[in-house]
Amino acid sequence: MSGVIIRPESPLSADLALLMGRHSADMHSADAPPESMHMLDAGALAGPGIDFFVMREGDRPIGMGALKRIDARHAEIKSMHVLAELRGRGLARAMLDHLIAEARMAGYQRLSLETGAQAVFLAARELYTRAGFKECPPFEGYKPDPHSVFMTRELG
Repeated sequence: MSGVIIRPESPLSADLALLMGRHSADMHSADAPPESMHMLDAGALAGPGIDFFVMREGDRPIGMGALKRIDARHAEIKSMHVLAELRGRGLARAMLDHLIAEARMAGYQRLSLETGAQAVFLAARELYTRAGFKECPPFEGYKPDPHSVFMTRELG
């Protein structure tokens, strides 16, 4: 992973179009009804209470992730994505570790996420499980949904 950096950036940057498009396409390919898709677009990711990070290799954006503030002690991981052709190099774990570290530095005690229940999301669920996340009930405005898996982790 030499030459890979992760830093805060605007999700509205023009050079993120491929990354955002791929993320959106992956979410829509999961065959879930619209009410079960909780992805945020670039405009929403630029909103208040969201810290957005881009992973770059050289100048090329290759991954992204965001933290959405729920309250002073709790945040949610949003829109974590690494380009498919670069998977298998530990990049997703590096982004997840970065988000966990940023959450700790911000003083959050708990980090949660929503991901898909479909087979296409199995690798993501396994990644989160290996990082200490456990399934939990819906949180912060989510409702039970057979297309969603909710996970959380204490950061203490």
